[in-house]
Amino acid sequence: MEAKKTPSADLTKKTGMFLNLGLAVAVGLTLAAFEWKSFDDGALKDLGMTDDNFEELLDIPITEQPPPPPPPPVEQPIIQEIPDEVEIEEKIEVNFDVDVKEETVIKEVVIAEAPVEEKADEIFDVVETQPQPPGGMSGWNQYLSKNLKYPTQARRMGIEGTVIVVFVINTDGSIQDVEVLRGIGGGCDEEAVKVVKEAPNWEPGKQRGRPVRTRMRLPIRFKLS
Repeated sequence: MEAKKTPSADLTKKTGMFLNLGLAVAVGLTLAAFEWKSFDDGALKDLGMTDDNFEELLDIPITEQPPPPPPPPVEQPIIQEIPDEVEIEEKIEVNFDVDVKEETVIKEVVIAEAPVEEKADEIFDVVETQPQPPGGMSGWNQYLSKNLKYPTQARRMGIEGTVIVVFVINTDGSIQDVEVLRGIGGGCDEEAVKVVKEAPNWEPGKQRGRPVRTRMRLPIRFKLS
């Protein structure tokens, strides 16, 4: 038969209390060990009676420097007095070797403008005298009315308007470099170029009285009747 312990003899119930008590004692001993102070009981030394040699160390001899040399003497300018009675004479020799006669006439200098060089191949857009077709503009209109044909394609499509043709009049009046500046299509542009190329020679344009190459722009109108 197993023996039973009395509740008063059971020590397991007080293990928590003993553990807390042990921790408190250990912490207290640790803090006491950190806070513990010890002092040395040795005899104190009187530093006032010690011998020192500070004065000997600080006794620095004074270095004697020689005085700076005196500045060099400044030479004063010598002022020479000239009495008022003495006149200073200067000899000025003037030699007039040029004989001026009243009959001498000075010609007036006329500055002429440099001649303007005109290049032979230069093409002028604006000239003093404009080129003219044979018979003037009325003769030109008669030439167009006789030689200008309305293209069949433009007539069938109902195209009408103004073709602007640009070309060059040479110094001999011949026509070259015919181009369409603004066209309307339908074969009208080609017909305008053809009729200008086949035109007779014009009277060339003139600049400063000389015939020059001139660029012309002419409108050619196509209108259905």
